[in-house]
Amino acid sequence: MMARRVLNSLEKQTRFSVRPKEIVTMKSSTKDQVAGKLHEIKGKVKETAGKIIDNPRLESEGAAEKISGTIQKKVGEVKKVFGK
Repeated sequence: MMARRVLNSLEKQTRFSVRPKEIVTMKSSTKDQVAGKLHEIKGKVKETAGKIIDNPRLESEGAAEKISGTIQKKVGEVKKVFGK
């Protein structure tokens, strides 16, 4: 009985004190910068792994992805300058 009262009072407190979650969206320039940085890191990891295990295909794939990430990051920076 006592436990039920405590639970009911806790439910009432949490109902009114919990705020709805705010939805946060990133600008497309920020998305491009973040995605570009992730591709750069992923490419560097692939490139290094390719060197370590002596796999030229993986190494070149990593280099290409790293360059692609750099380009995407630069596109994000340009969008930020122009306010898009």
